[in-house]
Amino acid sequence: MELHGLLPGSSNYTFLVTIRNDTLQGLAVYKPQRGERPLWDFPQGSLCLREYAAYLVSAALGWGFVPPTVLREGPYGVGVVQLYVDVDPEANYFTLRQRYSHDCQRLAAFDALINNTDRKAGHCLLGSDGRIWSIDHGVTFHAQPKLRTVIWDFRGQPIPTDILADLRAFQQRLAQPKDPLVVVLGQLLSAQEMRALRHRLKTLLTRGTFPQPPDDWPSVPWPPV
Repeated sequence: MELHGLLPGSSNYTFLVTIRNDTLQGLAVYKPQRGERPLWDFPQGSLCLREYAAYLVSAALGWGFVPPTVLREGPYGVGVVQLYVDVDPEANYFTLRQRYSHDCQRLAAFDALINNTDRKAGHCLLGSDGRIWSIDHGVTFHAQPKLRTVIWDFRGQPIPTDILADLRAFQQRLAQPKDPLVVVLGQLLSAQEMRALRHRLKTLLTRGTFPQPPDDWPSVPWPPV
């Protein structure tokens, strides 16, 4: 791993790096655990674990909008390493939501599932490949309700049947303690957070609608972009 420098505007230490093996190389983002800013409501050193967990859940759902992500030892210790995606710098959720409405519905369901407390518009990206990508999932999976997002366009609306089908398939996997995905998630998250994840999933499937903004918690992050 070769460091190129810190990325500007990040809350935590975030490095642009080159990763390579014997035949391939590419750009990635490296967020070392020791560079995480302390937060009052999340355990110190857990943000990189949550980033990896978010990638695993996105991949398990078959939605794949979190770039490939791993935990690796780097120059500043263990951290999360995520493939760098070439994106349109002018695009964000507010410019993409009409053209990519169904993708945004998936993203809204995903955020409700992982209890994302910081879905800014700038965390929703348009890749040069024409795909929607989603980044910055460090403050997720809290056991207490903390959903805070700019994606409230679908509040109270029925969740599309294909999204519900993906959520049901994921629920079946979570019900199998020996499933490799469940084993890894159990190593990344606390037992209480795993129970809360299952509860949020059950609630989404039982109600079949997108959640409403909370009354007792700021529903939109600041800044929104």
